Amino acid sequence: MKILIADDHPFMLQGTKSFIESYGYKVTDTCSNGISALNLILLHLPDIAILDINMPGLDGLEVAKKVQEAKIKTKVILLTMHKEMTIYKKATQYNIFGYILKEHAQAELEHCLREVKNGKKYISAFLEDDLIPSAGPDTGELATLTFSERKILEQVACQKTSRQIADLLFLSEKTVEGHRSKIIEKLGLPKEKNALLKWAIQNYKSQP
Repeated sequence: MKILIADDHPFMLQGTKSFIESYGYKVTDTCSNGISALNLILLHLPDIAILDINMPGLDGLEVAKKVQEAKIKTKVILLTMHKEMTIYKKATQYNIFGYILKEHAQAELEHCLREVKNGKKYISAFLEDDLIPSAGPDTGELATLTFSERKILEQVACQKTSRQIADLLFLSEKTVEGHRSKIIEKLGLPKEKNALLKWAIQNYKSQP
C-alpha cells in the first residue's frame, strides 16, 4: 500500500512518516504544500494521502476536493489541528475517508489506516467532544477566504505575531506570511503596517 503525506510543518511531517513506517506501511512520497501533494497524487496514485489542512498553495480541503472531482481512487485522510464544525462538515462533502485531530494521532492513526485500507471510513472517536462552532459567519468579506486564511485571521484578531501563529498552527512562518498577504489582497486592505491587525480586531473578533 502506497502512502503520501503532506504537511507544511517539517517536524509534523517527519513525525507522521516515522509513526506510519513503524506500523509497517510504506511512505512513498512526502511534501510540504498542497500543489505538490496534488501533483504527486496525480502522478503516483497512492492508495492513501494523509493531508494537513493548513498548507501553502492549496490547503488540504482543496486538494481533497480536486481528488474527488478527478475521480481518483486515492483515499484522503485529514490529520489536522482544526476542530471547527463547519470544516469537518466541508470535509465530509469531499468524501474524506479519515478525519483525525493531531493531538490524538498517536492513539488513532494506526487504527484509522487499518480501517481505510479495508475500504471503511474512520472519523476520530474524540470529535464529538472536541468539535466547536466556527467563529464568525460565512458571509460578506469573510466568505472569500479559505479555511486556512480564516484560521490565520482568527489568530491575527487575537493579536498573535506570525511566529506565534506558526507555532500554534504547526506551520512555517513563511506560510503564515503568505496567508496574511493573500488575506490583505482579498479584503482590499492598504499595504501598510498593521492594516490587517486593525481590520481583524474591528471586524473579525467582534463576529458572533
